[in-house]
Amino acid sequence: MDSNTACNDKDKDKKKTVQHSMLLCCKLYISESRNKEALDLIERAVKRDPETVIVNKFEDREYNRVRYTLVSYVAHDSIGCPIYSPLHQSVMAMAEAAYEAINLELHSGAHPRLGVVDDIVFHPLGRASLDEAAWLAKAVAADIGNRFQVPVYLYGAAHPTGKALDIIRRELGYYRPNFMGNQWAGWTQPEILPEGPNEGPNTVTRARGIAMIGARSWVATYNVPILSTDVSIARRIALMVSARGGGLPTVQTLGLVHGEDTTEIACMLLEPNQIGADRVQNHVQMLAEQEGLDVEKGYFTDFSPEMIVERYMKLISSGSA
Repeated sequence: MDSNTACNDKDKDKKKTVQHSMLLCCKLYISESRNKEALDLIERAVKRDPETVIVNKFEDREYNRVRYTLVSYVAHDSIGCPIYSPLHQSVMAMAEAAYEAINLELHSGAHPRLGVVDDIVFHPLGRASLDEAAWLAKAVAADIGNRFQVPVYLYGAAHPTGKALDIIRRELGYYRPNFMGNQWAGWTQPEILPEGPNEGPNTVTRARGIAMIGARSWVATYNVPILSTDVSIARRIALMVSARGGGLPTVQTLGLVHGEDTTEIACMLLEPNQIGADRVQNHVQMLAEQEGLDVEKGYFTDFSPEMIVERYMKLISSGSA
């Protein structure tokens, strides 16, 4: 090997290392987990691009909801502005497959949702910044709104004023079940939206619903099962655990039915390094004991950022992405 070849190889390795340290993570939530054909179609769409990796998939049949965790790099121009990420086209391909395969009017589950593609959130990983995650969120939102004629609401760092996801959801009636008091079925919201979206039309296609797209620092999701079928108790415990109910700061919660003999406290830990899963578990357990109920050990629905980067690097290097 001559010196020029060696230098070129070193330059390629250096470029690859820089690329792989500037990573973005996308969590894509789709309102379906019982239709295997639909999920296969969605997953085939992303596998067309070897530079985007599905590092995790979390399905919940009771909620009838799936979350894909995707990772790829972000590239920059000569002055350091983000100009490209394989995640963009991968997410668009998955959204297109989802809209083709799923009809929200025929969907039901025990978890709130307002759209087939219900939520897309971008997180920075490695040396990437929240600004880069917001840039990609806004680009994807514009394309989904225009191409699929779906109203899109931006949140977090992608929103002009940083509006929080839970506030937008509350304004749109996301948390109100519309079937049997504890289920979400079809589309029963007004077709003309009370709050104008950031992208896409002001009217809703009932088969597709609306989409939330945002960017934020890492959020952990942690669920605690309660051995009770009384969803009113689960909701009461959830409120007392949450920051909104005067409980743990930076914790958001839902009390949901989960199967025939349990309910569940579904938690978002907005600052997991400050208020972690142990504190949530202990708080839920204390409140459940006051109601005479037992709880099971909770579980994370995704890997940590460090584990996600590690899995991405392994899958990319092995060529099995």
